[in-house]
Amino acid sequence: MIKNVGIGLRNQHLQQVIDEQPDIDWFEVHSENFFYHNLEAQQLQQIADKYPLSLHSIGLSLGSADALNKQHLQNLKNAIERFHPQLISEHLSWSSIDGNYLNDLLPLPYTQESLNNFVDKIKQTQDFLGRQILIENPSSYLRFKESNIPEWEFFAALPSLSGCGLLLDVNNVFVSCFNHNYQASDYLNSVDAADVLQIHLSGHSKKKLKQGTILIDDHSKKISDMVWDLYQKTLVKIGNKPTLIEWDTNITDLSVLLKEAQKARGYLYA
Repeated sequence: MIKNVGIGLRNQHLQQVIDEQPDIDWFEVHSENFFYHNLEAQQLQQIADKYPLSLHSIGLSLGSADALNKQHLQNLKNAIERFHPQLISEHLSWSSIDGNYLNDLLPLPYTQESLNNFVDKIKQTQDFLGRQILIENPSSYLRFKESNIPEWEFFAALPSLSGCGLLLDVNNVFVSCFNHNYQASDYLNSVDAADVLQIHLSGHSKKKLKQGTILIDDHSKKISDMVWDLYQKTLVKIGNKPTLIEWDTNITDLSVLLKEAQKARGYLYA
């Protein structure tokens, strides 16, 4: 079973994990990187024989007005049948319009119409896969004038409406709260602890603009002290949850990721 602390496994570390079998509880991979029968998929199969896995998708575009991409869903289902992940997740975002795909996780207007659409897409996805999925809260940098539902309420409503679980990204909460002057307590007070089945932790960067400084969720460095502090508060509020360390740009040595994972263990069992 997935429990305790895992790390996001990237292609650079696949063979090292096979060779060294590090002391880590589980791994998460981006689903789309393992849709095809290539060398990386063969390596992941060896890892899946020894460690629990979670599949984290970035391409379903659940928030789009487009119909779901059936081929993408089938590819994901094939990957699930091959690697037997214990958790499957996607993002509260969209990335396609009229069949054109963008390499980004774009924000939604938080309205009843977009909530209905998102819930419907989750249900279709879960019906097709025959599995529950988790939805991750976004890191956001702008807000739509049309939005009339607070982001945290929109996010927290998804499980009761669709049967999904929640993936609470603590760094994303911190980034969005800084950028929009939200209160992290609103997020933590809105979600039902029983709905949160996984937590993400990662690093972020600052960017100075004419309008002021914003935070960018780029997964490029160690987790900040302020995010660790929010993680501690999150655990107090919702209890211990399986926690993942993410690092996706300027990818560091596996040993650094393992040290971050060990630090998260210290918070889980303080």
